[in-house]
Formats: sequence, C-alpha cells, structure tokens
Amino acid sequence: MKIMVLTGSTIITVSKDFVYCNVEDEMVLLGMEDGIYYGLNPVGAFIWEQIKEPKTIDEVRDAILDEYDVGKDECEKDLMELLQELAGKGMIIVKD
Repeated sequence: MKIMVLTGSTIITVSKDFVYCNVEDEMVLLGMEDGIYYGLNPVGAFIWEQIKEPKTIDEVRDAILDEYDVGKDECEKDLMELLQELAGKGMIIVKD
C-alpha cells in the first residue's frame, strides 16, 4: 500500500466508486469496483459525512473537535490513520 503524504491543507473527498448508507449511527459502504463491503463506526461515519463535499483535513479535524470530546493531538493522529487507510483502499480522493 502506498503511503500518501497528508497535511492539514490536503483536500479530501469521498470516491464516487462507493455507494453508502447509514445503518443506525454507522456507515456501510460498497465498493463498486471490488464488490467489498466496508463499515465505518460512528466517528468514521461522521467524517464520511463531512467529506461528501471536498474539505481540507484541518476543516474535518475542526469539525470533529467541535462534535466530540477529544484532544487535538489524538484527533489528528486518529484522523490521519483513518484517512491513510481510506486512501489506500481508494475510498477517498486526495488532492494536494
């Protein structure tokens, strides 16, 4: 898996190759290319909702900090890990 360099100013958005729906407070995604289902927990689902329209990583982080009781450092670390995983699976589009 290729590691992408993500910074706060990197713009991200969801890939159009995935269909998704909310189930309870989680998100279920289906990859149109590979036919694989993916699940996102409530925080992941919140992030997915944020990036339906292109946003910078800093904007997403700030929305998480407004919504959840989490420290900035932990939030950034967890967000970057999730975005690396989503990017690696082609689930998000990354623009510098």
